[in-house]
Amino acid sequence: MTTDERPLHSVSVGAAVVGEGSRLLAICRRDTGAWQLPGGILERDEGPLQAVRREVLEETGVLVEPGPLTGVYKNMALGVVSLVFRCHVIEGEPRPTEEATQVAWLTLEEIAHRMVEAFAIRLQDAVTAEPTPQVRLHDGTNLIV
Repeated sequence: MTTDERPLHSVSVGAAVVGEGSRLLAICRRDTGAWQLPGGILERDEGPLQAVRREVLEETGVLVEPGPLTGVYKNMALGVVSLVFRCHVIEGEPRPTEEATQVAWLTLEEIAHRMVEAFAIRLQDAVTAEPTPQVRLHDGTNLIV
């Protein structure tokens, strides 16, 4: 297989930050206006846990400690594989940032109303998928069955 024939994928990370009352930290992205969990593309020189810490801090102003992997999600349209980790807050208060117009602690019901299915399921899995991480495919919006 030549370099041109290899599939192109990128890897991203997501943080299911669990707070008081089982609320989960969510952001409203500045670039798209979409509600999502904090996260982003893994940089070439960092590991997944380091990337989770960096992304959450950049997007929410909160320092977290990543815990267990709760799911692996592939966007079949874009070739993005996302690793989601349950996290807890070490320090900081959530606040809007250059990347997020709003940051909020949401219930699963609120998440279901604000997020597209492909992102809401990541947070639902994070609080219900023990002990085995979920593996799911989606098209960017909806799960693919």
